[in-house]
Amino acid sequence: MATIQSRLNSMLHNTAEYYRPLFRSGSVKPLWHIMVATSLIMYTQNYVFNKGTHIQAARQEKKVALEEYYEKHGKSGHH
Repeated sequence: MATIQSRLNSMLHNTAEYYRPLFRSGSVKPLWHIMVATSLIMYTQNYVFNKGTHIQAARQEKKVALEEYYEKHGKSGHH
């Protein structure tokens, strides 16, 4: 556990040392890095939670069940 904590502290220190001069000089590079990281995280979460295999299987099951229901009872408008 101590090695993980020391590695995280080292990464945080190195990241701060890399970005501090860029922020102070008004560089656009940190903005681009933040935007890319945010996009990567968002698209990964979207795939895992909304389009993952479990969700797709459940959606397919619901679709088949709804088609069977419409076959038996007919598809009508709103009640």
